Amino acid sequence: MPRYHFNVYDGIVLLDKKGVELPDAMFARREAIRYAGVLLEEGARLESLGREWRMEVTDGTELILFRLDFFVTPSPAASPLRASPLKALGQ
Repeated sequence: MPRYHFNVYDGIVLLDKKGVELPDAMFARREAIRYAGVLLEEGARLESLGREWRMEVTDGTELILFRLDFFVTPSPAASPLRASPLKALGQ
């Protein structure tokens, strides 16, 4: 059975040196989505998510098979430079 590695990048690099054996790339994709959800939930709970988060899934030869990307993009409306409507009204 092929071995897949789930490497995570979020300001720090977490290389999956051990990997996991799975039947095929479709199973690896499902596992990547499940594992990413667990990691993102933990990061959100700890408030340690950076602006960019990604997981690269590689095979045993370190070939990147696919990548999951997660970005936090603040809205211009929520910019700290934009005055609050209540503050603008003197409230």
